Amino acid sequence: MTQIREFIHGGDYNPEQWLDHPEIIAKDFAYFKKAHINTITIGIFSWAKLELSEGEYNCDWLDEVFDRAEQQDMHVILATPSGARPRWVAEKYPEVLRVDQNGQRHLFGERHNHCYTSPAYRQKVQNIDRKLAERYGQRKSLILWHVSNEFGGQCYCDLCQAAFRKWVQDKYQTLDNLNQAYWATFWSHTYTSWNQVVAPSPRGDENLLGLNLDWHRFVSEQTIDFFEAEAQVLREVTPNIKITTNFMGGNPDDEHVFFDLDYQKFAQHVDVISWDSYPSWRSDAKTTTALAMNTAVMNDVMRSYKHANYMIMESTPSQVNWHPINRPKAPGMHRMGVLQEISHGANAINYFQLHQSRGSSEMYHGAVIGHDLRDDTRVFKEVTKVGENLISLQPALNTTARQAKVAIVYDYDNMWALSDVRNYAGETIKYWRTIQEQYQYFWEHDIPVEFISTQDDWSVYQLVIDPMHFLMSRDFANQLNEYVAQGGVLVGSYISGQVDERYLAYLGGWLKPLHEVYGIEPIETDTLYPSQLVGVADENNQTQAHDYTTIMELDTAEVLARYTSDWYADSPAVTMNSFGKGTAYYVGARFDQKYLATFYEKIVTDLQLTSVMPIEKTTTAVHVNRREDDTQTYYFVQNFADEAATITIKTPVIDILTGKEISVGKHQMVAYDGLVLVKKN
Repeated sequence: MTQIREFIHGGDYNPEQWLDHPEIIAKDFAYFKKAHINTITIGIFSWAKLELSEGEYNCDWLDEVFDRAEQQDMHVILATPSGARPRWVAEKYPEVLRVDQNGQRHLFGERHNHCYTSPAYRQKVQNIDRKLAERYGQRKSLILWHVSNEFGGQCYCDLCQAAFRKWVQDKYQTLDNLNQAYWATFWSHTYTSWNQVVAPSPRGDENLLGLNLDWHRFVSEQTIDFFEAEAQVLREVTPNIKITTNFMGGNPDDEHVFFDLDYQKFAQHVDVISWDSYPSWRSDAKTTTALAMNTAVMNDVMRSYKHANYMIMESTPSQVNWHPINRPKAPGMHRMGVLQEISHGANAINYFQLHQSRGSSEMYHGAVIGHDLRDDTRVFKEVTKVGENLISLQPALNTTARQAKVAIVYDYDNMWALSDVRNYAGETIKYWRTIQEQYQYFWEHDIPVEFISTQDDWSVYQLVIDPMHFLMSRDFANQLNEYVAQGGVLVGSYISGQVDERYLAYLGGWLKPLHEVYGIEPIETDTLYPSQLVGVADENNQTQAHDYTTIMELDTAEVLARYTSDWYADSPAVTMNSFGKGTAYYVGARFDQKYLATFYEKIVTDLQLTSVMPIEKTTTAVHVNRREDDTQTYYFVQNFADEAATITIKTPVIDILTGKEISVGKHQMVAYDGLVLVKKN
């Protein structure tokens, strides 16, 4: 395996689309060199060109692509082609095609519609994977395996039903345990045979909640198992080549991270995290600054999965073709987005696609090389500029994002459970939006944040924020209790600790560890209509809560704010409790960003979480992020506003992107501008 000594700059390349135009392939590689493209990802959707019919392989064209890449000292990321099967596979083995919830088997077409359980599909995939590994595993340019593409989706075929039935039986062992876990006496849904266990019906609102939740878990685990079936072959033949697959983050203004799969568990099976980043930078729904904050959340989430640097496996240098409105990036926006991703820990920037497809569904998706085949377009020039910047950034390659002292808990079981809750208000649950709101203060004040699972080590964090933890195990409640007892600071919120991991309500009040650590007992939750607001006041401010308000009884906690309206006026809304060596805050209502900023400002000040930096800013549209090692700190200073902003340099620095010294004093940054500063010796 080639040792990587540079930031990866590349993307998906599909030369099989141009085999009858060798002059285009030759020109592509010339353009790659000009744009400082040092990596190509190949093979993702190439199965039909690699295995013409069952057992009939033709890899000569791929040999030539490897040869060209190595002649230019380029790296190769080789994908397994399981994301889109050839027609002959579907015709000979129809079981490979998915079945929908209504029992209808899909016709051949599109992609990602294969069954992850199918033994035939797994075998055919392993065959082609082994052939690729044996043929290319020793090529000097090969740096990484990219398994399949954007895993996701569900299948309800007989094979998947049988696998789910076995999964459920292995988990619960007896029908009594199953009926208890699903509370199946409700509506006379009692199971009397394991053969009665089937995936949730299309009328999901009438299913058992425990069944719905287990189906999410099964789909995630079955997908990971399919990935492992591919990875097993690659590890056997090429043990020195690392393996990844591209996770998805969704649009930055989505309500949640990618919903189908538990990426926290999936992350344990890949060697390096990679993800597909497609911010809708010019959407009219939010400002560029707000979109930058939401995109920062996703970058921090991806870094947090393995608490290590990661890769951007897909992005666009201009536009996509699947948004409702597909706007190209404005001048400077592409560089802005790349510098943001690097600042959060990305060591690779890859595009979909390097050469735009001439036809089919993604023919108008953005690309480095367009249909005009020119190298003097605005997009090509901006990609070239990014390539130059990544070369200048090479000294920062082995640095990592600054160690966070703040962590936000998010949990897939909890997200799935909240999406199915038959209480509160479906339109205002907004678990992921709530997490973004908790993150915002810290982003605006340049305080690093990580996102942790219920299984992570919390010892390095001074502050842990655990919002809306509706589904919570007893073990996790004990973990919260112990964290605070040992000196940690915890912030919890409304709608927490209501059900266990089986989706059964806790009886007899709140779990004892939660009652002890927060020093309160939640009694009721008032769910407000969108137009309804409830007054809240502390000793210095008055504000209003929206969506949810918790009515609680005090035990050992101190009241920080009280409700001032509705029938629970004068009762506690926000509390603080000293417990052991630490402190736990309970935020009983949903507040706007202004109140959250005031709330977190005091905690941040008390914990001294801010650090001295050589830059001062006057607007939250300017963000400062850091990558560092034992010898050097790199300050990524970016203006995410659509207009110029002013910063103040407090000590002489050098912008390593230009090599120029920036003196002490005020300096203007144009819209979307970015600097990477080191202190001058």
